[in-house]
Amino acid sequence: MLKRWLFGKHGDMVEGAITLPIMALLALALVNLAIAGFAANTAQNAAAYGARMAAVTQDNPAGRGLDAANQVLAQTGVGTYSVNIAADSRPGGQVQVEVNWEVPNVFGGLLAFFGGTNGPLQGKALAVQRKEGW
Repeated sequence: MLKRWLFGKHGDMVEGAITLPIMALLALALVNLAIAGFAANTAQNAAAYGARMAAVTQDNPAGRGLDAANQVLAQTGVGTYSVNIAADSRPGGQVQVEVNWEVPNVFGGLLAFFGGTNGPLQGKALAVQRKEGW
């Protein structure tokens, strides 16, 4: 009886019923991680560009760096971002740009089954440059 069930065609429906939910969850998790990766990469690019623009600007480096970072972030439609900047206006001083990102967690409702929380995915990107000048 077991041999007939294992090697017969009757088990195909059972295999599909077992593997389909697992594959759907795996696909959902991969999409969720791809969205988080895109947001992290965008935040890092914005932080680097903001720090570079603040480092080469002679007057109001913090304002120019903030504008540059927000200019990069305005081109994306995924997630929410906030920019913090600390700029020393003296030549050789440090310019530090921090971009915090947050994206919705589409897998969050199921994380409670695995001990996780139902919050958004979030992180931060940091870029530091030395202020140029004479």
